[in-house]
Amino acid sequence: MKDTVEPMTSTPLDELIVCPQCDAVYHLKRPGVGERAQCQRCHTVLIAPRRHAGLRIIAVALSVVVLIIGAAVFPFLSIDAAGNKNSVSVLDAALAFSGGPMIFLSLATAGLIIIIPLLRALLTVYVLMPVVLDRDPAPHAMHAFRLSEALRPWSMAEIFAIGCAVALVKVSDLANVDFGPAFWMFAILCVLVIAQDSFMCKWSVWNSLENPRVSSAPKT
Repeated sequence: MKDTVEPMTSTPLDELIVCPQCDAVYHLKRPGVGERAQCQRCHTVLIAPRRHAGLRIIAVALSVVVLIIGAAVFPFLSIDAAGNKNSVSVLDAALAFSGGPMIFLSLATAGLIIIIPLLRALLTVYVLMPVVLDRDPAPHAMHAFRLSEALRPWSMAEIFAIGCAVALVKVSDLANVDFGPAFWMFAILCVLVIAQDSFMCKWSVWNSLENPRVSSAPKT
């Protein structure tokens, strides 16, 4: 069921919501769990609360951390050509040009496909864990979540997967290619990164950080 927010005329700022795509301003109307509030102009989803979404996002983020570490260490694929067999990991591919001025390209590649997705997953756990436990927000949680969202366009694990798929089609005609464990980890990783972003309701996170619901239980 979709619940559309109503256009605003004049109202306090804390009762307004702005569409991040077309900048349309609306009077804030909070939908129920399972419903959505969307922009009337461009149909961008503005609010989409889900039951236990925080726990799911944390579980996905922790899985992403484990898979990134595994995919970076274990062999990604093995190539056998004319009796010469060689195995390479994602980290080896990212740091293939480690000498001279090309080292900057290697560092950028490693950052885009390994470091940034890993950092976003860790920031997500850091921000959401206290929220899920009904605790006070972690120190600098707003800055951490803002950084995580700013890094979203630069997390290019999916782009790397598409590039590998295109390259493997061409290489398979010249040599025997075997997929290593890191290949399957990386495939699952790409799906989980997309799932993590789809579960995320940014408005709900910001609202939880600005208006924390602290548990009545005494803190130790």
